[in-house]
Amino acid sequence: MQQIPSVDLRDFLSDDPARKQKFVNEIGKAYEEIGFVALKGHFLDNQLVENLYTEVRNFFNLPLETKSKYEIPGIGGQRGYVSFGKEHAKGRSAGDLKEFWHFGQYVSENSKWANEYPNNVEVSELPNFNKVGEEAYKMLEKTGKYVLRALALHIGLDEFYFDNFIKDGNSILRPIHYPPITDEPKDGAVRAAAHGDINLITLLMGAQGKGLQVQNHDGQWIDAMAQPDELMINVGDMLSRHTNNKLKSTIHQVVNPPRELWGTSRYSIPFFMHPVSDMRLDCLPQCIDQDNPKRFDDISAGEFLHERLVELGLIKK
Repeated sequence: MQQIPSVDLRDFLSDDPARKQKFVNEIGKAYEEIGFVALKGHFLDNQLVENLYTEVRNFFNLPLETKSKYEIPGIGGQRGYVSFGKEHAKGRSAGDLKEFWHFGQYVSENSKWANEYPNNVEVSELPNFNKVGEEAYKMLEKTGKYVLRALALHIGLDEFYFDNFIKDGNSILRPIHYPPITDEPKDGAVRAAAHGDINLITLLMGAQGKGLQVQNHDGQWIDAMAQPDELMINVGDMLSRHTNNKLKSTIHQVVNPPRELWGTSRYSIPFFMHPVSDMRLDCLPQCIDQDNPKRFDDISAGEFLHERLVELGLIKK
């Protein structure tokens, strides 16, 4: 496959069974063949997107001294600010050329998960930052819920199979700033080295310009660019593992721009959709057969996440 397929969530949400099935078939085929789609018809309106980018730029334009007070020790970077070069891809030591922020789940006080998640971090200098971030988080989570319903149908599960696993799930909204490159990057560092995502699915804002590349099954890197009204959505390692690699988590990267564009910033905002930590990621029986035997050991989502955060350098062994 040489380009990322485009699908429209409004097909799935329609009252027409044929349109709904069309969406299920299209997204299922795309995720089996390349693991990425560009999605129209999501729940983020243009004004919310504009407001979010404004707040994100305002935050990353704050002095480093101000941003650093929001870098919270001891939580593996799961909330608040993570400074430049702190995270690296699995299997690499060179830090990625980025800084980022984490918004996390908004659970009710009586939720069984209320004590498991760190609190979201309030930015006192920007009165609208957290409000806009929460609104975007909830719209992306809503979009992801319907994508997972379609995928459940595609692999022969009940449509609502994932609903209880993602309710109060450990999902993360990550605004990322790739600052201007001022010196020759050391050790082959790039804005985001080749990696697969940890989670069930990732919903990405900000893939309108060149930079994001996806590795197809022939080992070729292809540009992944969405239209202004599209989100780029890909399969993460948790979903790939749970479906015994029927739905494929695809390696992707964010490459450095041409030298003449080194002086420019890049912003992108992925939403990493995670389940609750006690969800089992054991390979589904529907995805195991003689031609595709079980590929992965049994594990919970919480255990898998911890392993990966250690590999990424965000949690020390």
